[in-house]
Amino acid sequence: MIPGFRVLKRERRVSADLIEQFRVLPVANVSDSMHRMTAAGPRLTMMHRDGQMAGPALTVKTRPGDNLMLHKAIDMAEAGDVIVVDAGGDLTNSLMGELMLAYAVRRGVAGFVIYGAIRDADAFLKVNLPVFAAGVTHRGPYKDGPGEINVPIALEGMVIHPGDLVIGDRDGVLGVPMDAAQAVLAKTLSKQDAEVRQMAAIENGTNDRSWVDESLKRLGCSMP
Repeated sequence: MIPGFRVLKRERRVSADLIEQFRVLPVANVSDSMHRMTAAGPRLTMMHRDGQMAGPALTVKTRPGDNLMLHKAIDMAEAGDVIVVDAGGDLTNSLMGELMLAYAVRRGVAGFVIYGAIRDADAFLKVNLPVFAAGVTHRGPYKDGPGEINVPIALEGMVIHPGDLVIGDRDGVLGVPMDAAQAVLAKTLSKQDAEVRQMAAIENGTNDRSWVDESLKRLGCSMP
């Protein structure tokens, strides 16, 4: 098959058990547990009202402003999938609107990450399916291709492979590599426990702040 215009099968995807465990975790804490080195960028913002997103990636790479392959991806989606679209971040034409959203809900899609634009923004708020996109425009898409489904894609440097875990909340979107998900989960849960203890110390006035002055001295800051 020639790269650029092809539909591939997804060979595997992150387990349902891991998805549910990540669903309740703040994206920021998962990101910290991945050394703060992975992000899809602040352009990807919530287009729904509220709620967290978690699911295996069904990836789409498309020419900016063209949604033919996105239509095909929705047809292919398994219940619980997050469809992740690399459209180059272009906002000239929208990639999906109210009708495609309704069809995706019917198909059981768990969410979308659109590195491009949507339209019918009020419908996304009303339906409240988790959707993250780079912007909104009333200008509609074309349906000519080319594009690819189930290939590795990159959103502002964040690489996502088909089947990887994709999570999102009001802080943004994060991809967790499938083969690292169990280790990232363990580290995130440990961080969660530490934050619970720190919050309790803040509330009862026993929070240790000595590290601030120690860091300043170590870095050579002049202080009285």
